[in-house]
Amino acid sequence: MTTAERPSILLVEDDAALGPLIAELLEDDFSVHLAVNGQDGLHLGLTQVWDAMVIDRGLPLLDGIALVSALRSKGIATPILILTALGATEEKIRGLDAGANDYMSKPFDALELAARLRALTRTYGRPPATLGIGDWEFDAGARSMRSTYGPVVTLTAKEASLLEALASEPERVFTREELISTLFHPTDQPGVIDTYVHHLRRKISKAVIRTVHGLGYQIGEPHD
Repeated sequence: MTTAERPSILLVEDDAALGPLIAELLEDDFSVHLAVNGQDGLHLGLTQVWDAMVIDRGLPLLDGIALVSALRSKGIATPILILTALGATEEKIRGLDAGANDYMSKPFDALELAARLRALTRTYGRPPATLGIGDWEFDAGARSMRSTYGPVVTLTAKEASLLEALASEPERVFTREELISTLFHPTDQPGVIDTYVHHLRRKISKAVIRTVHGLGYQIGEPHD
């Protein structure tokens, strides 16, 4: 999530000396959070909102290429730069084909890395538009809900996608089958929609999604 001063960066780097050094080199321009293995990087990438990610190629527990692929398969569109000692052209192609937006080889120039991240966050920045739902403001790009009565609530990619789909046509009642075909795997059962609706209501408010009995779900009452 972008702060007023600095965009947020998820750095996934297992080198105990290099990771903190990169974070320090970037701290003037970015707010950097360091993860030291691929599994932690995947968890943070899926559950929190970032302006960009810097991912090492050779990570323990989950390889960098596999991490990028997993994030993209879950609908995470955050800009990703792969930073690695594997600088051969075929390795760069693998990284870019997996879903990375940029690729830098080690050793690297810190000023160039910062410049590339500025370009990524500028070029691929999220639109600022929000939608009012009851007492809440929904920011689909940032996957967040904000209320004047409490802190910002960060949503998972699926939760945000469900809200965004419902909000795209506020007057429409969506059946579970329609939402499954749009947002989930065709083999998933309609009950998975009920589960995500329950999660959203528990996180935010019961009023954020309306149940239309016998039909499906509709976005909660919008406000002006």
